Parts: sequence; structure tokens; C-alpha cells
Amino acid sequence: MADDLVVTRTFVIPAAELAERFSRSSGPGGQGVNTADSRVELSFDVARSPSVPERLRYQMLCRLRTRLANGVLTVAASEHRAQLQNRAAARARMAGALRAAAAAPPPARRPTKPTRGSKERRLVDKKRRGGIKQGRRGGWDLN
Repeated sequence: MADDLVVTRTFVIPAAELAERFSRSSGPGGQGVNTADSRVELSFDVARSPSVPERLRYQMLCRLRTRLANGVLTVAASEHRAQLQNRAAARARMAGALRAAAAAPPPARRPTKPTRGSKERRLVDKKRRGGIKQGRRGGWDLN
């Protein structure tokens, strides 16, 4: 349970369903840059996972479609020099992406009409701007 990924209170991914891969990170690192595998890739199979509720699976697949490869979501972290920090960053990024994909859609917007006051303010402002622009015109200094 300690390595399980908690997405929401009711949506927890067991550690056995997460795949981690380590590789050498690019960027500065001194003498340890060629020896330490600090970059972390965390993968989770959204399409075939038994821990994803069926009511959410289609919604998550639709929302994550640009980030999936064969139904697998992969996130990478290499911003830290230590592998443990990159593992934590990758897990947080994965949980955030899954949480956003599983979130309820926002309520539908009810269209409204502009008020009479806002229409009047807009027209007054247009008249004022028109007057300013008309004052910039040439022709008043023709002599």
C-alpha cells in the first residue's frame, strides 16, 4: 500500500500496475552524469487496468488520447539530479494527469444576453474612441 499511487480517495492504483524505467538524464551533473540513471519514466496501462473503474475508463481514454500510446500513459521526470526526487515528481505528474482525466465535466454554460447598461457603455465608448481617431485625421491644417 505504501507504493500505491493515490489518484483520488476512491481511485488508487496498485504498485504492481505501474512500470518504472530508469535512464541517464541529460543536462548538468558533474562526474556522476555518465554513471547515475536519474531519469524516471513511469507507465500505466489505462486501457487494460482492472483498477480503473469502468464508468471512468472511456472518459479517461478520450481525455488522454493525445498522451496515450496503445492505451499506455507514460510520464517522464528528469528535472532533479537524484533518482528518488525524480520518482516522486513522476508519480505526482502521473496522479495529476489521471486526476484531471477522471474529473467530472464542468457544468454546461447557460448563455446570457448583454444587459442594456453594458450595451450603452459599449456604444458610448465607441463614440469616444471614434472622436479621438477623428481628431488624428489630417485636413484641419491645409493652409
